[in-house]
Amino acid sequence: MARHGFGIVGCGMIAEYHTRAINEIEGCRVVAAYGKNPANGAKIAALAGGDCRIYDDLDAMLAHPDLDIVCVCTPSGAHLEPAIRAAAAGKHVVVEKPLEITLERCDSIIDACRSNDVRLCVIFPSRFSHANVALKRAIDSGRFGKLTLGDTYVKWWRTQEYYDSGGWRGTWELDGGGALMNQAIHNIDLLQWLMGDVASVQAITATLAHERIEVEDVAVAAIRFKNGALGVIEAATCAYPGLLKRTEIHGSDGSARVEQDDITLWSFRIDVEGDAAIRSAMAQAQGFQAGSSDPRGINHAGHRDQLADFVASIDHNRSPLVDGGEGRKSVEIIRAIYRSARSGRAVELPLDNDTI
Repeated sequence: MARHGFGIVGCGMIAEYHTRAINEIEGCRVVAAYGKNPANGAKIAALAGGDCRIYDDLDAMLAHPDLDIVCVCTPSGAHLEPAIRAAAAGKHVVVEKPLEITLERCDSIIDACRSNDVRLCVIFPSRFSHANVALKRAIDSGRFGKLTLGDTYVKWWRTQEYYDSGGWRGTWELDGGGALMNQAIHNIDLLQWLMGDVASVQAITATLAHERIEVEDVAVAAIRFKNGALGVIEAATCAYPGLLKRTEIHGSDGSARVEQDDITLWSFRIDVEGDAAIRSAMAQAQGFQAGSSDPRGINHAGHRDQLADFVASIDHNRSPLVDGGEGRKSVEIIRAIYRSARSGRAVELPLDNDTI
């Protein structure tokens, strides 16, 4: 019998990655799923194997025997209701990024999980890649000296057909934003995790290469971090053919660059044990363009590692590495960028309210 039974809410593309990830975690399996499209539900059941049951009623799924963790994989602006209902049913909650599309909705999910004494995590698998873990460790150990610049670039390509394929794509109501909220949010989360809290942003956004969408397909933001460092965020879904996502960290004693999940620059005033191995691995980098032009061009390894951490947090009564509070931070940065782009002024964080 599985140690933890997972339920999936929303059986679209990202649910497939959750299911594959759960299949690879010892003692875990998907026991139930809920969705509005029977064909998608059948696909999840086939991937899960065993006796995964597909429901057309959320409350019935939440009452499924052996279910104790629920993954919310609905469109971004539809995370709130299933997350709160799962928490009220006493289930631990996993929410795909973003946690929600406004801070008020994020806080409602966090409060529901806290008041029902269940754990909450937000999916940011890039934090679990070996390259980004090594980068975080180097920052925390002081190898960069004084941090001076932190930049991230997500110059991707999405076709018009991508936006036309779902009524929720490219809408403020359900997508919550465009290239920033849907695609670049992973790297925005990484940047603040690596560099520390953001003090202010000044931004410009535009819609330049797509039709029939309400949101931005290109954005540029200048960042001031609370530690005094500066930075840049660039995000696009209109940069053909789609480039590797990139994060660069610079300081008075070193610089490093991660492209996709490969370290491509690792330079410090003083070398330490392990640097030679990192540089050797750099020479083997393949430049895999995961997700840059194809939403399905990702793998589930990061989801697997993050969900394994979440299971461990339940088993050992600790917080997961990316809890609700951590998941909220990138939403606040993006909401501040949108406010700055609309007002033409710098916006300070934390936000005093959530209007944009």
